[in-house]
Amino acid sequence: MGELRHVTLWQAWYTASMQTLIHIFVPLGFAAVALVLCMGLWNMMRGSSPNLSQKLMRWRVGLQFVVIVIAMVLVYLAKA
Repeated sequence: MGELRHVTLWQAWYTASMQTLIHIFVPLGFAAVALVLCMGLWNMMRGSSPNLSQKLMRWRVGLQFVVIVIAMVLVYLAKA
């Protein structure tokens, strides 16, 4: 049989804290990405500054990268 693992109060708190952070920051990050995406698409559909549309799309890609990194770090820390 497998070895029983005792979970201390600190470990339980730490895991719960990481899960809470995941449930807060990941949706906020996705919302930020969606907002920048919509702003860029709206700007392109209006036919205004192509430079602004390009800048917004670059921001979207950067935000996507940041959200993925944050999500992966929080998942890693929650499992540790």
